[in-house]
Amino acid sequence: MAKHNKIGEIGEDIASYWLAGHKYSIIKRNYRKKYGEIDIIARCTEGKVHFVEVKTVSYETKSKLDYAVTHETWRPEEMVHLHKQTRFKRVIETWLLENDPNYKFEWQVDLITLRLIEKEQYAKIKFFEDLIFE
Repeated sequence: MAKHNKIGEIGEDIASYWLAGHKYSIIKRNYRKKYGEIDIIARCTEGKVHFVEVKTVSYETKSKLDYAVTHETWRPEEMVHLHKQTRFKRVIETWLLENDPNYKFEWQVDLITLRLIEKEQYAKIKFFEDLIFE
């Protein structure tokens, strides 16, 4: 497995654990279609379905992470560009048609970003709720 795939998988594991700790139940991870993927599909206690995109970036040391944060050199949320949004919407529509053809569930799109220091087992998490795509 390529290093970036491993980092992404670790990020999704942490995000799933974080969501479970905040009273979300995980419905599905890595829902894939040939035109895209949803990292996590979860349901909150109110019953709303959340389609969660996870973006993870790794750093070698805490000082490098701190520098990146304070100087805003690169933010994982910047990787949710228009092309990604278009594919994400298409996969959501497919999931809804397969699982809720009458669209009776409320749903929303969320983003979890992680800045990870794998060697130190440290992660900084940001949760962006109810995104609106263009």
